[in-house]
Amino acid sequence: MNGNRTRGMGGSLILILLLLGLVIWISSIRSSETGYNWNDFMADYEADQISSAVIKPNAEVPTGSVIFTMNDGSSRELFVSDVTVIEEYMHQKNVEVVMRDMPSENWFLYYVLPILIVFIVFVFFFSLMNAQSNGGGGASNKMMNFGKSRARMTTGGDMQITLKDVAGLQEEKEELEEIVEFLKNPGKFTKVGARVPKGVLLEGPPGTGKTMLAKAIAGEAHVPFFSISGSDFVEMFVGVGAFRVRDLFENAKRNHPCIIFIDEIDAVARQRGTGMGGGHDEREQTLNQLLVEMDGFGVNEGIIVLAATNRVDILDHAILRPGRFDRKISVGRPDIGGREAILKVHAKNKPLAEDVDLKQIAQTTAGFTGADLENLLNEAAIIAAKDDRNFIQQEDIKKAFIKVGIGAEKKSRIISPKEKKITAYHEAGHAILFHVLPDVGPVYTVSIIPTGVGAAGYTMPLPERDDMFMTKGRMLQDIMVDLGGRIAEELIFDDITTGASNDIKQATNEARKMVTRFGMSEKIGTINYDDDSDEVFIGRDLAHTKTMSEAVASEIDAEVKTIISDCYEKAKKLIEENIDVLHACAGLLLEKERITRDEFEALFPVYYKQPEEEVPMGEPV
Repeated sequence: MNGNRTRGMGGSLILILLLLGLVIWISSIRSSETGYNWNDFMADYEADQISSAVIKPNAEVPTGSVIFTMNDGSSRELFVSDVTVIEEYMHQKNVEVVMRDMPSENWFLYYVLPILIVFIVFVFFFSLMNAQSNGGGGASNKMMNFGKSRARMTTGGDMQITLKDVAGLQEEKEELEEIVEFLKNPGKFTKVGARVPKGVLLEGPPGTGKTMLAKAIAGEAHVPFFSISGSDFVEMFVGVGAFRVRDLFENAKRNHPCIIFIDEIDAVARQRGTGMGGGHDEREQTLNQLLVEMDGFGVNEGIIVLAATNRVDILDHAILRPGRFDRKISVGRPDIGGREAILKVHAKNKPLAEDVDLKQIAQTTAGFTGADLENLLNEAAIIAAKDDRNFIQQEDIKKAFIKVGIGAEKKSRIISPKEKKITAYHEAGHAILFHVLPDVGPVYTVSIIPTGVGAAGYTMPLPERDDMFMTKGRMLQDIMVDLGGRIAEELIFDDITTGASNDIKQATNEARKMVTRFGMSEKIGTINYDDDSDEVFIGRDLAHTKTMSEAVASEIDAEVKTIISDCYEKAKKLIEENIDVLHACAGLLLEKERITRDEFEALFPVYYKQPEEEVPMGEPV
């Protein structure tokens, strides 16, 4: 970029020099001298070296110039004050003399052209300076606009999304419709003493539709809508972010009533005192200004601040209080009805075959967000297009489901027969426990085809309901399922592999959370020993003491080991009871590489579901 600017300035300098040279050349036409003087003329005259002469009188009579042609063919020019004197000299020597007509003055050459050149130079310099000041990359322009807000203002008519386009978030839409109603008809609320909420915070996991809700509000309210990202405030120079906050709210005041939307507000509103920058930290300066603008001595009538974040736990407490963010709307993952509604919205512009069952897809996508569902249908459309079809089939969605949830299958990867057999028994062990345990199944697909995430195979369950919370029994069953692959390897091959490393990690983490976070161990008690080690705040945690003693830490480790061992023994017993199914499932996987739910359940003599009383779940460990 600097090189381009240097080359541009070099080209401008060359052009300026050329224009100056042209001016100098024109001036030289008017005032140039040949160096031929009167003494030289007299010498040539006395020596009879002149053969002819041409007299060119000037407008200022009798001045002019004379061009002499010498005997050798060369010419000389002499400027004289009286051309008649030269004419008399030439007659005395009988030299041919030609008298030219008196020239008319060239106004353009002598007057207009110099002025025109000066004007062109002036216009060129003015255009160059104007281009630099209007975003031409000049450093001066950046310094002048450094503190300007980067918010983009749109009006309701520019937004094509409305609340009707948002599916699966019925309660959230109802709360936001009140904000829209207040902006459209504020008198309805003010006559009973109600005030407009100053701020609304949308919180929830990524992809649940927080930003889309904000766009829909802009489309419904038909008021100016300022949108900006939290990271747009923060710069390396202290004070710039605070200046941009002031500029943003000044623009909003000039256009009230309006909405300010700050996406990813956690980039600028993190807890103060969590870093090493002290009071001069740029992020803290920006946050302080944002706090003052939202609820300080100034009055911001008709301005609603709408913000979105998926890390509400790290936001500063001062910005979360009523008077700044009066409402906190949790935008969670959709339930089965919400997923079906979202699928219908995203399937509007996609041609679907008759066999596509959106309700069944909603059942199989428990835990998916709106963004996940949109991506699922998009991947299915890509698969259909690759097969040169103009519509999407149910099979396309199944393939996309595996690709999105597990990873693309690597069918071209060469695997030895021994590794393939180990993988078949490993996945069969997981599948049997998914089937016989009451709270974790049923099985949707079992495959021994390697995937893009590095797994040699996968077993995908099909949750039949959306659970709001986890029970102790369900968590213990999850641990048993995680250990099923390792148990099958041990029973069949009398050996173990590294393929269960991720399963063991998941089981250990689940057991540790049961003990330290959820208080599900009678031996340790109903005490939270979880230190939230995933949150990193250097400044706050420098002097942070341990939440437990060494003796308690040892007890926790022992309790986690007890839970894992107990689940291992129970899972091993279940697989041994269904050893025939284990062999049959592994054999079918080696034959077909991937089997469906119906094919797997057909391996059991009857539809088998282990009675809950035979596998006591949730008892004190």
